[in-house]
Amino acid sequence: MTRHGGYDVLAEAGDRPRGVRLALENGAIFEGRGFGAAVASGGEVVFNTALCGYQEALTDPSYTGQILVMTAAEIGNYGVSEEDVESGEVAVAGFVIRDHSRIRSNHRAHEHLHRWLASAGVPGLEDVDTRAIVRMLRSEGAMRGVIEPDPSVSDADLVARARGLDSMSGCNLAASVGATDPGVFAEPLGDWSGAVGERASDEERLVVLALDCGAKRNIYRHLVERGCEVRFIPHDTPAADLRSAFASGEVHGLFVSNGPGDPAAVQTTIATLREVAGEIPTFGICLGHQLLALALGATTYKLKFGHRGANQPVRNELTGRVEITSQNHGFCVDEVSLAKAGGEVTHRHLNDSTVAGFRDPKRPVFSVQYHPEASPGPHDSSYLFDAFIRMMRHGGPVTAIDFAMPEVAVG
Repeated sequence: MTRHGGYDVLAEAGDRPRGVRLALENGAIFEGRGFGAAVASGGEVVFNTALCGYQEALTDPSYTGQILVMTAAEIGNYGVSEEDVESGEVAVAGFVIRDHSRIRSNHRAHEHLHRWLASAGVPGLEDVDTRAIVRMLRSEGAMRGVIEPDPSVSDADLVARARGLDSMSGCNLAASVGATDPGVFAEPLGDWSGAVGERASDEERLVVLALDCGAKRNIYRHLVERGCEVRFIPHDTPAADLRSAFASGEVHGLFVSNGPGDPAAVQTTIATLREVAGEIPTFGICLGHQLLALALGATTYKLKFGHRGANQPVRNELTGRVEITSQNHGFCVDEVSLAKAGGEVTHRHLNDSTVAGFRDPKRPVFSVQYHPEASPGPHDSSYLFDAFIRMMRHGGPVTAIDFAMPEVAVG
């Protein structure tokens, strides 16, 4: 590494070879230059349209088992910062980009993207036409694929290997990335706190049990910032344990986290939520949203290519307000089945009218499909954490009044 004009410059290295390939199950082959770890890897190939936030995406457990393609032309220009990771490790199976920046211009960064991925054992691929890959995924849907640095492996073998990978449908990946032991998360948002409408006092001491299916750290930070004590527990914790903690008065709310894979495959958590839904004020995000819907009796289905980006428009049906949101999911709740199960749509995705949030109109249960904790990304939806606090206080169904956003002083 050299210094140039005050910036860290990553020199061209011999371990960044050309001839690394991405093979898709439809037979398409994309060849470029490797970076990160020089290893083979496979997974479902998906794309994200955000212009920044690659580090948060790479460490989001919801991307487990997937090869992530970024549509932004240049990636890596602000390096990697220890403050911005969303979990303890890189979650993706591989990373595909158009151009990897050799210059790391960020005083907060501690490492270059290339070396960080290499140390994590995750392969990257650059100098490929990511626009062509994204157009193919939009037309044909998310596909299985493999990254292979070995030129001796034939294209035909790579395509066959891609076709032999497990489909994301039916995969319970929450079991592999969720918390295995209980613990307490105590880190607040700090300098990134922004507008917070509700804060629990020390005397109030709201305790949230979090069923951890692969939670992003920033979700927990939002709850801690609002004065909650966050106790995360394994996603397969029995319903009796949750009911006992709430009945004793020790716990005030239940949070169901995001996570990877097919929600319908996480049967243990669905069964648990079916037992306790409505007894404990409950809030779910992403996979947690899907699991709550399944627990009520709704169904889910796989989207063609999913919603992954930082500018997805959502309308709050209770207030009429439109929010710009960050999203990352490949499955969705079926609206007809949700209505039959007694759920009411509270948020709707304006690009395709899919369900982006729902509530139980008779019990204290609500959830959203997108990510109100997004950082970087829009902060339009952080009021949902305030709504959760209000719901824990009054113990009834969430309302339009609970969805009121905090007043922010300007000037």
